[in-house]
Amino acid sequence: MSSPNPEAEWFGFRHVQAQEKTGLVHNVFASVAGRYDLMNDLMSGGLHRLWKDRLVSMMNPKPGQTLLDVAGGTGDIALRLYKKTKGKAAITVCDINPAMIEQGRAKMIDQGLLSGITWVTGNAEDLPIASRSVDLYSIAFGLRNVTHIDKALSEAVRVLKPGGRFFCLEFSPGVANQIKPLYDRYCLSILPLLGQWVAQDRDSYQYLAESIQKFPLQVQLGNRMEKAGLSKVQWLNLTGGIAVLHWGWKI
Repeated sequence: MSSPNPEAEWFGFRHVQAQEKTGLVHNVFASVAGRYDLMNDLMSGGLHRLWKDRLVSMMNPKPGQTLLDVAGGTGDIALRLYKKTKGKAAITVCDINPAMIEQGRAKMIDQGLLSGITWVTGNAEDLPIASRSVDLYSIAFGLRNVTHIDKALSEAVRVLKPGGRFFCLEFSPGVANQIKPLYDRYCLSILPLLGQWVAQDRDSYQYLAESIQKFPLQVQLGNRMEKAGLSKVQWLNLTGGIAVLHWGWKI
């Protein structure tokens, strides 16, 4: 019988015990935190900025709402949420890795934002957030690094208010057939080289590239969202399915 969370047994293409994976992923992001934003620009040709803009546009946050961005350590989504709501929403960033949070705090200081965003260290599978307290939950390029995706989805449902919405932006192996061979070659051959040249860390970017291939396909993730308790689940392919935006409601 297959595992209900098959990704828990894989660190990229390397088979591991589930209890090992969280620590291994933690080490990856501790290693790459300082160059994470730069590498995002290089790896995506800047497209990640457009994808994140689309995410926040779809979220359509309003002043007065409570917003939670999970695995958002460097603050890209939080900064967009802050600007969209003119600093009048309660924004919390939760990330498991203190090094990533440090980068996010520094980014906000560079932007002149000294308040308005709360930073919390925590695991997406066991959020230090009160139940039924969040209007909008977002996780961008973080869900594929979670050990047990279903636990993270259940936690999202727990913290959302009735009528609250869940949004996930993630890379996908389910890209359009026309570009899949080239995309797979780019992920598995070029990205690790970029990691080696720019971040002096080939192994971490080898994992990040391989983790894309292990992530559920669009319909699979949609089904798992529904099983976790989300309703009206939909998804939108961006750039030929290289990135995918999933969303759903807590009814």
